[in-house]
Amino acid sequence: MDQAPVKWKKVLLKIGGESLAEGEGYGISFSRVRLVAAEIKDVKDLGVQIGIMVGGGNIFRGEAASKGGMDRATGDYMGMLATILNALALQDTLEKIGVVTRVQTAIEMQEIAEPYIRRRALRHLEKGRVVIFAGGTGNPYFTTDTAAALRGLEIEAEVILKATKVEGIYSSDPLKDKKAEKFDEISYTEVINRRLGIMDATAISLCMDNYLPIIVFNLQKRGNIKRILLGEKVGTIVGG
Repeated sequence: MDQAPVKWKKVLLKIGGESLAEGEGYGISFSRVRLVAAEIKDVKDLGVQIGIMVGGGNIFRGEAASKGGMDRATGDYMGMLATILNALALQDTLEKIGVVTRVQTAIEMQEIAEPYIRRRALRHLEKGRVVIFAGGTGNPYFTTDTAAALRGLEIEAEVILKATKVEGIYSSDPLKDKKAEKFDEISYTEVINRRLGIMDATAISLCMDNYLPIIVFNLQKRGNIKRILLGEKVGTIVGG
């Protein structure tokens, strides 16, 4: 039986740091990293160009640290360093299963990763390499969601895939409210106006202004990314 054609040929995958930890815990779970790497390899095997933006919430959260009294900019820089740890763990795991990978970071550290250069990132993608973006935007006060939207636009991605632990976007937190309603489709403005919190308003606005769709899905369900790229209705699509 012939495989369905791929719907999107170039994507930006946003992975929160929590996806690389067990449960609600902190640190890096290498069993979780291996599962995420297997999902990415499935995408690569479809011939899709994929960039990945990783978060660092499993290690450090700058915003939370600032609430405890730390200077916000300092906390955010520490959070950016956490994303680089996650990126290196994911790179190592991907390369062990035969996926050629490059890490590019917005904060220069040439001994362990390339500096982010848009043209170089595009060239890596054209050559079939997976590019992992770390260090957020390189600036405090910006989330990795905003960084994902920015890098997605820069590499000319056709869609942003936002990985979560739930099946999509709901009217309220489905882990706390059993009556929460799941949306199959929703507009950018409704996400912002209803403060649904799946991505910050800056990231949503960037995507809205540039007509870049977002699909919010459950990364913990094996094969979901592949199903999305083959056109199946998975998760919630943000557009309009």
